Amino acid sequence: MARAFRVAAAQYPIEAVASIDAYEAKIASWIENAHSVGAALAVFPEYGIMELAAAFPAVKSDLRGSIEAIDRHIGEIDALHKTLARKHDMHILAASAPLRGEDGRFRNVARLFTPGGAVGRQEKLVMTRFEREEWGIAGGSTINVFKTRLGMIGVSICYDAEFPLIARAQTLAGAELILTPSATDTLAGYWRVRIGAQARALENQCYVVHAPTVGEAAWSPAMDDNRGAAGIYGPPDIGFPDDGVVAIGEIDRPAWVLGEVDLDRVSAVRLDGRVLNSLHWPEQVGTDAPPLIEPTAEIIDLT
Repeated sequence: MARAFRVAAAQYPIEAVASIDAYEAKIASWIENAHSVGAALAVFPEYGIMELAAAFPAVKSDLRGSIEAIDRHIGEIDALHKTLARKHDMHILAASAPLRGEDGRFRNVARLFTPGGAVGRQEKLVMTRFEREEWGIAGGSTINVFKTRLGMIGVSICYDAEFPLIARAQTLAGAELILTPSATDTLAGYWRVRIGAQARALENQCYVVHAPTVGEAAWSPAMDDNRGAAGIYGPPDIGFPDDGVVAIGEIDRPAWVLGEVDLDRVSAVRLDGRVLNSLHWPEQVGTDAPPLIEPTAEIIDLT
């Protein structure tokens, strides 16, 4: 199992792609670029796939129509990611997509593709006001941690990273690295997710990788404005930068942001850091108080 490797976090530009072929070519080019600089893991943002709605002029400006059109083509898009993960021997977190469940409701789903062909799915749990009040996206119900040849990986999608118990459940299930794809239309939204990501890295003494959408798409009612910078964060402790920032991008500029992660440093700092946040978590309620009631995460083997 590789314990030290390079991560590529996308500052991914939302653009009016002309066709499915154009979208697939763009994704393939981005992944080829990440592979060329030695990335073992590539992380795309939340809802990055919504730019594909531009390929369907009749529905591209219709919230419901656009997600229904993309849902019909998700099999083809996921097949591409599976092929690219195998071809480049990479793990790829695809841009999350609103997918229709068996109950007919749409949920925001991130998919983690491995070189061996396995696929892990994580639904976003907590919906933003836009998702629940205007878009009709439902929240998921299961927290997962993925066992991979890189290590134990959790996914907390955008708003989910602003709630500590989700990442805590992933940590208790063994997560060493938490991926946070996001889509925010203001700098305030970006900073909410970034502050959440850095707080989760501090609390759980782990790495958090934040990958946002960037750019303007006036034709899209869902993705019209996109602000942010990709970042890779750790706890400000032994073996990590003093500010916890392993790598950070330039606001709103499309690019891969690259950083080296070493999961042995996570093990070391949890065992013998200057502080032991992860170990001391239960003491928030006092040593004699009943234990905190926390959600649990399911471990999914993708090795």
